[in-house]
Amino acid sequence: MMKKALSILLTMSLVVALTACSSSSSDTAADDAAAAEESTTEEDAAAEDAAEETTDDAAAAEGASVEGMNVTFIPKVTGNAFFEVANSGAQEYAADWGITVDYQGSANAAVADQVQVINTAVASGTDAICISTVDAAGVSDALKAAAEAGVIVTTWDSDALPEDRDLMVSQGTPEVLGQMLVDMAVAGLEARGIDPANDEVTYCWHYSQATVTDQNSWQVAGEAIIAENYPNWTNVAPDNYYSNQDAEEAITVGEAVLSAHSDIDLIICNDSTALPGQLQAAENLGYDMNSITITGFATPNAIKEYCNNGTLYNWGLWDCQIQGAMGCYVAAYLAAGNTVTVGDTISIPGIGDVEVLANDSIAEGATTGEENNGVVLLPETLVFTAENMNDYDF
Repeated sequence: MMKKALSILLTMSLVVALTACSSSSSDTAADDAAAAEESTTEEDAAAEDAAEETTDDAAAAEGASVEGMNVTFIPKVTGNAFFEVANSGAQEYAADWGITVDYQGSANAAVADQVQVINTAVASGTDAICISTVDAAGVSDALKAAAEAGVIVTTWDSDALPEDRDLMVSQGTPEVLGQMLVDMAVAGLEARGIDPANDEVTYCWHYSQATVTDQNSWQVAGEAIIAENYPNWTNVAPDNYYSNQDAEEAITVGEAVLSAHSDIDLIICNDSTALPGQLQAAENLGYDMNSITITGFATPNAIKEYCNNGTLYNWGLWDCQIQGAMGCYVAAYLAAGNTVTVGDTISIPGIGDVEVLANDSIAEGATTGEENNGVVLLPETLVFTAENMNDYDF
């Protein structure tokens, strides 16, 4: 009886012990599972935060969207092939970018007219202005007022004073474009059998105005290149010839050049109005590319007829459609709230990446602001001849 009672007690003790052990194991497993679940939740949250940070970083790298921005696009003068083509490029790209480009200008290349266009754009509530200036100093006050009103100011083709704008979209440095003009002149002279390095060469410059920043910088750079490499060349008109970006005046001035210097060897026209005007003047007076070398910058379509007529050997330019579009994009980019500093890259959809350079890359001694101030360059320039001119339609 005693043994039976003891057996029962031992059995009950074992059951209690096993039950306690089982309960302890279950509690531990539950605690471990809960801890694991909590750890997994924390890891997932951390992963989500990291993913959000990565997305935010990517968005910051790409920049705020330009969609919905309004840019007033201002040429030196309307009706000129160069500026009209630049506008067509800007409008085409603007449609893809979701921005509005409002092309506003005057048929007169006059400071007063540009000031009026700037003031009207600011009063209309534009987000940004992209301008090719007739006279950097002449539009300075109007551009300063625009900036004070919160309007982004960018330039293209012809710069403003660097302190009066944010970014400049330049066709190239003065040295690059000055060299290009001299190289085209050399090629044209050689095509006539003249030795540019040894023969006496008389030449002059014919372009728009002494106040136009870009054209003057190319002329100055070109003169330095000629002085260093071709001391046998003589500039017969050191004060230059100007035709104020007026098509009829360009012909009149072109004829005056040839009347004053009937045996001149070379005329360099670093202006898209002066070049066709000078060529027309040459045809009017019976010159062709075998009797005179005329070269410079203009759209291919504006010059093809003269090339077909045998009046010139070559001329050059850059893709002004791309330049106009780039000017409007960087204006919209900054207006959307993006900021850049020298060395940064701006990715322009459909065009490519461009680096922000310091202002002294195009203007010796120019200072650059700490933020949203500098220069971006076009990717390439083009030289046209009878062989390739029909490959381009602008």
